[in-house]
Amino acid sequence: MIIDPQWLAIARPLVGLEEIPGPQHAPEILAMWRAIKRSGIQSDEVPWCAAFVGACLERAGIRSSRFESAASYLKWGVRLDGPAHGCIVVFSREGGGHVGFVVGRDEGGKLLVLGGNQGDSVSVKAFPQGRVTGYRWPVDVHIPSVPLQIGSAETSQSEA
Repeated sequence: MIIDPQWLAIARPLVGLEEIPGPQHAPEILAMWRAIKRSGIQSDEVPWCAAFVGACLERAGIRSSRFESAASYLKWGVRLDGPAHGCIVVFSREGGGHVGFVVGRDEGGKLLVLGGNQGDSVSVKAFPQGRVTGYRWPVDVHIPSVPLQIGSAETSQSEA
């Protein structure tokens, strides 16, 4: 049995959290902005994948990048040569980037990523490894040496 790092254990219960369309905003998403010291952002429609990752890290007692940009994680923590269970993964996408936590691999080799703002919600989606721009891990935290679990998830179509 694989044990989740603390930040991933914090992230998993948030699966299913969704943006609220229209003028109202999901209180938990706004709380994520406050957790990363970006309390001036008062909308759940601002891309919030980095706020999700950062809030989970901060709630686990680990300082996040504290920026709203997915790419901010490319200079955060320590670089990994490949994916590890619970690592932060940064992706390229048209119009920006995306960031989430690696939780496995599907049978076709795509990464299973638990992330925020994946189809306007917290979910687990499959991403091609060709979009990866970096894997990161918190400084001074033991990196597990277990293989990624094989699972399944819908391929991500939207991280905006």
